[in-house]
Amino acid sequence: MKIAVAGTGYVGLSLATLLSQNHEVMALDIVPEKVKMVNKYISPIRDEYIEKYFEEAAKGERTLNLKATLDWKEAFTDADYVIIATPTDYDETKDYFNTSSVEDIIEKVISLDNPKTTMVVKSTIPVGYINEMRRKYDIDNIFFSPEFLREGKALYDNLYPSRIIVGSYSEEAQRFAEILRDVSLAKDVQVLTMDSKEAEAVKLFANTYLALRVAYFNELDTYAEVKGLNAKSIIDGVSLDPRIGSHYNNPSFGYGGYCLPKDTKQLLANYKDVPQDLIRAIVQANITRKKFVVDEVMAKEPKVVGVYRLTMKSESDNFRAAAIQDIIKMLKAKKKKMIIYEPTLKDAEYEGVEIVNDLKEFKKKSSVILANRVTPELEDAREKVYTRDLFERD
Repeated sequence: MKIAVAGTGYVGLSLATLLSQNHEVMALDIVPEKVKMVNKYISPIRDEYIEKYFEEAAKGERTLNLKATLDWKEAFTDADYVIIATPTDYDETKDYFNTSSVEDIIEKVISLDNPKTTMVVKSTIPVGYINEMRRKYDIDNIFFSPEFLREGKALYDNLYPSRIIVGSYSEEAQRFAEILRDVSLAKDVQVLTMDSKEAEAVKLFANTYLALRVAYFNELDTYAEVKGLNAKSIIDGVSLDPRIGSHYNNPSFGYGGYCLPKDTKQLLANYKDVPQDLIRAIVQANITRKKFVVDEVMAKEPKVVGVYRLTMKSESDNFRAAAIQDIIKMLKAKKKKMIIYEPTLKDAEYEGVEIVNDLKEFKKKSSVILANRVTPELEDAREKVYTRDLFERD
């Protein structure tokens, strides 16, 4: 069948690559350079498995029936499914979740008047959004299917999904779930069917729980630092309890990335008329952690703070909502001189801070090096490094 995917970020490109093994897939994007790269089997994002599959396809060692395009009519015409994976974001100052990119795709699909096309929303949306769209546009050929992907490992997580969830009891939704299961390598994956509102809630609650774990171990680490305790020993002792486990337990400068910051705030907004304390505390804990990191750095009275990498994770090229972004803003507010090492940027500065991409010079100029995640290339400057990365992993 023909499947169109709107958006070639982590979600969209991983799904397009996955599904193009068995189906004709058209990937729509608004950035010409990204379209050109995909059509040459060059991944525009960092993802080990997408890069591997593209390299094999370019060599003729793997068949991917995938074409990228800037033309939405070419992508959507006669499509059995249109997967919507466009970016959405929650603005906490306006108390507003921007879903305009999703509605733009919905309107384009409706304009083609193809009754066989089913829309599958993969973008993060508020609870109740799909029902709202059904009423607004008088349609029923749309449902939500949450994704649970990690940056840099999106295709892997699609190949080995933890679960497949569809927010509809329709035949089209069941068929879509089977399509995903057929191309996955985890043949025993469980498929859950539920109403759209429950599926939307699953996404927000799952990511907020992960944010809770990050915040919890960060606050454990803060306590250990203030009290002069060995945080790693405490975390090891806590995590060996099988009911707790060792996932999402490595301290950091705070949770960040595409999903956790916006999803926690969006879930909190959904609690307007519902009693709660914990959800608000998760959001606040992330702010508190960043302030603690800034205070720790300022206490060292460094002449120059070197920021090692802007990316959120070691295998990602994403700067969006990385914890270090807020820390940079806080240090700038304190008039602290900074430099940044970020080899993916070719500019002279970032947010008004000088970029020094000669690593040797960066280490020499920095009095303290802020590293959310450490790598072997910092080993010779370890005495300057300030990090809370205790396990040297994400």
